[in-house]
Amino acid sequence: MKTTAFIFLAAGLSLVFSPCISSAQQAEAPKGKKTTIMPLGDSITEGGSFSVYRYPLMEKLLAAGYDVEYVGSKTTRPVKDSPMGILRHEGYGGRNVGDLAGMFKELYQQNPADIILIHAGHNQFADKGPIPGMIEKTKYIITTARSINPKVIVLLAQVIPSGKLPKYSYIPDLNKALKTLAEELNTKDQPVIIVDQHEGFDWKTDTGGDMVHPNAKGAEKMAVRWFEALKTVLPPPSN
Repeated sequence: MKTTAFIFLAAGLSLVFSPCISSAQQAEAPKGKKTTIMPLGDSITEGGSFSVYRYPLMEKLLAAGYDVEYVGSKTTRPVKDSPMGILRHEGYGGRNVGDLAGMFKELYQQNPADIILIHAGHNQFADKGPIPGMIEKTKYIITTARSINPKVIVLLAQVIPSGKLPKYSYIPDLNKALKTLAEELNTKDQPVIIVDQHEGFDWKTDTGGDMVHPNAKGAEKMAVRWFEALKTVLPPPSN
């Protein structure tokens, strides 16, 4: 009985990002070339007038010796100029996951990234009961990516909380549903890895005055979570 319980526990942990998971347990991005990463989402991915995770994340990746680049059709200037210049992405302010699904195929055909970072759970209203539709559209994005690039690796975020209530009161239940979706779609050769951006993110201290978008502290927290997850799927760094 104890052995059986351990097996089920281990299987569950393999679907959710943990620093203890070895990259040998799942597919890695292709070796011998620059690994391409597509940040996909709404304004929390886009940034512009507020802090965004993309810059501190890239700083961590490059400092650690990873040979990576962001890809995407958009170039949004950061709040503060960065020595890295303007980093590409597919973040769209005001858009929800349904909007992203509608444009995703064309976007991904143009830039079939090795890894996709999905943080897309805002710009809906709790009283509309949005979760089933959001899960359907998220699944569409992942399956479409796989049809274009069968080796794609997806890091799927449980999204950050918001103090803008009751509008975003659906987020805790959405995050549970996203975890279930990852469990459904995850395979060794086509990983879908949950990255918990919700736990430990405090909208009272980690967002700006709108209680939705990250401040510098919040963007740093998001970058750390993405970085730790990426380390499990990226080829070994050069240093």
